[in-house]
Amino acid sequence: MSLIEVKDLHKTYQVGKVEVEALRGLDLAIETNEYVAIMGPSGSGKSTLMNIIGCLDIPTSGTYKLHSVNVEEMNDNQLAETRNREIGFVFQTFNLLPRATSFHNVELPLIYKGAPARLRRERTEEALSKVGLADRMNHKPSELSGGQRQRVAIARALVNDPSIILADEPTGNLDSKTGEEIMVIFNRIHESGNTIILVTHEEYIADCANRIIRLLDGKIAGEEWRNGTTPDNPANMGAHS
Repeated sequence: MSLIEVKDLHKTYQVGKVEVEALRGLDLAIETNEYVAIMGPSGSGKSTLMNIIGCLDIPTSGTYKLHSVNVEEMNDNQLAETRNREIGFVFQTFNLLPRATSFHNVELPLIYKGAPARLRRERTEEALSKVGLADRMNHKPSELSGGQRQRVAIARALVNDPSIILADEPTGNLDSKTGEEIMVIFNRIHESGNTIILVTHEEYIADCANRIIRLLDGKIAGEEWRNGTTPDNPANMGAHS
């Protein structure tokens, strides 16, 4: 079974008196350790799809299975637990607590999980070391560059050892050089075994992925396979240098 399996997914929003169809019968399967980029113009359904995959929203109709479990049948507590256990989020705007240090920002998901203090310290230090910020643990976001702030956000996404990393325009607020440095980190995360799904408008960012899914009007308009992967062999460990 696929890690993520979406069938006939519809999502309709009520905007005033008008119904807006964000997703229109979308079908999608993503395997363990795939590296997928989702692209499309504004209004194509990218954010809606990411919110559903990330258990932040549920579809109007259709099915979404994560590890063969029907997500649309979960209650709020089950959705929250699944988000905390299975999914690490990286956002364009970093979403860091401004008065908290890098350490405490990264530690937060472990606090929500109820992890003991010693485990929280070990995992937080390990996550910050993975993104090259072992020497910035006690710095607040205002004391960090944009690239360093995004590294803190990536460490926070990694700290619970999730199976999936969801990144929504992770380089959108960064210059191209810093963006490339951030993508090197994502490549390493993929090589370590995580499934990565990212939304981007930038072709050079999407080129890092093994598979590019292009959305239009709430449906998949096309797919491209990169770096030697194929529909029959989608997960390609060690594809990146």
